[in-house]
Order: sequence, then structure tokens, then C-alpha cells
Amino acid sequence: MAHDHAPGHDHSHGADADGLSRAFLWGAGLNVSFLIIEAICGFAVGSLALVADAGHNASDVLGLLLAWGAAALARGGATERRTYGLRRTTILAALLNAVLLLVAVGGIAWEAVDRLMHPHPVASGMVIWVALAGVVVNGASAWLFHGRHGDLNARGAYLHLMADAAVSLGVVGAAIAMRLTGLTWIDPAVSLVIAVVVTVGTWGLLRDALDLTLDAVPRGIDLAAVRGFLLGVPAVAGVHDLHVWGMSTSEAALTAHLVVDGGAIPDTVIGAATQGLRTRFGIAHSTLQVENGDCGSLGCCEPSAAQV
Repeated sequence: MAHDHAPGHDHSHGADADGLSRAFLWGAGLNVSFLIIEAICGFAVGSLALVADAGHNASDVLGLLLAWGAAALARGGATERRTYGLRRTTILAALLNAVLLLVAVGGIAWEAVDRLMHPHPVASGMVIWVALAGVVVNGASAWLFHGRHGDLNARGAYLHLMADAAVSLGVVGAAIAMRLTGLTWIDPAVSLVIAVVVTVGTWGLLRDALDLTLDAVPRGIDLAAVRGFLLGVPAVAGVHDLHVWGMSTSEAALTAHLVVDGGAIPDTVIGAATQGLRTRFGIAHSTLQVENGDCGSLGCCEPSAAQV
């Protein structure tokens, strides 16, 4: 049995983590500054759409801070009690972020329904300028996470910030429509649209975070393809007890039993398998147990294509 890590993996992962940490820092800073201005303006002019967008931005900021803190904790070393360190805090942060967003959506929708039944006047001119600023701030914040979609927290931040930019653009359109028509119900109606957009965008994040919490195969890794690759390694006659799970939002681990021909050299088989798992699937934490014997007689593994 052998365990393998990618050579130099910790160094490159550290560099990526530094860049991601800076992205979280700048993203949170930009959004905190803007949401304060947006909330003040929203309450001042009576725009629920602005207040709803500010509430959404507040939940995004909290999510960014949670993800940032989790990323920092994940870089800590292993201990005697926590042998994997605190990598899984990134998964918990993604899950909590999704839950917080859905709670915020519920509050927005509740208030929007009330506003539809009891309309309030809105200063549409102020709404237009504040919402335009939101498009710029959220777009710039999303750009910080562009190209980092291999990490679930980074992907969630990117998608939410892009959705925020789109929502702010929608608020601009709603404010222009109110200014032209004088219909105040447009403001809470747009808030309901915001709630739907956020729910749709958050659902995928919630699903992926739950999957990782339950040790499901990470999205982007095809278990059948992994099995097929291992069966194609020279001298491998079969594979069983194959498991792949997420150690964090950006790292995957694998364990498997490889049944090999009697004359095979275990180190050679393991070296070929771990190298392929790293380069083809991005799995840098693999533990492989080699077993000598006939796959058919063991009755617990899938035979290679050569044996079918």
C-alpha cells in the first residue's frame, strides 16, 4: 500500500491560496463600502429594490469573509487529532454561504409581497445612479475571481458577484421604467425577480456543498473515467473499493485496491497510477493498495478490458 502527493503541490497550492486570499480581501472590501452606501440610499428614497440588493450584497460579503477565513484555516498544518488539518472548513463555509443567501432571499421576497399590496413612492433618479455604481463594483469584484473556478468557494463568489452585477443592471432598468410610467409596483416586482435570480444561482452552490459534505465525488471528476484509467494501467487486472471525495473545495482524494498480475512490480504500478491520477484528474492525494491474485477468483473487483 502506498500514499502519494504531487511533487511541489504544496508550493503551487500556497501561491494559489495567496492569490485567492487577496481576491477575497479586495472583493469583501469593495462590497462592504458599496453596500453601506446602497442601504443608506435605499432607505432614504424608499426603494425596496435597492435595499434588497444591499441585503444580498451583505450576505455575499459575509460569504466572502467566511470563505476567506476558511481558506486561511485550510492552510494550517495537520495535527495529531486532525490529520487532514482544517481543509474541510472551506466546504462548511460554502454550505453556510448558500444557506445564508437563501435566508436573505426569503426576507426579500416577504417584504416585496407586502410592498406589492402597499406601494410606496420611490425616488427613481437616485436608484438609477446607485444601481449603476453597483454594476461597476460587482463586476470589478467578480473579475478578481475570474479563472479560479476550480475552487467551489471561488466559483460561488464569482457566480454571486456576476449575478449581483446583473441584478443591479435590472434595478437600473426598473428605475427607468418607474420614472417613465410612474408605476411604483415595479420596484417590489423587481425585488421578487432578484429573489428568483439569487435562488437559482444559489441552488447549485448548495447542492455542490452538500455533496462535498457527504463525501460525494467532486463535480468535474468522472468516477467511471477514473476507474477506466486505473484498469488501463499496465499489469492491473482489476479495481475494487474505489472511493473519491473532496478534502476541501479545491482538493480531491482517492483510495482504491488494485489487483495486479503475479509478476508485476507494485512500485511501478503505483507510480504509473498516481502520476495519471494527478495529471488527468487533478487528484493529488491518492492511497493505493496492491493485491496479487486472480481478479475473477476474488469476486470483488471489476476486470480490466483485456480480461473481458
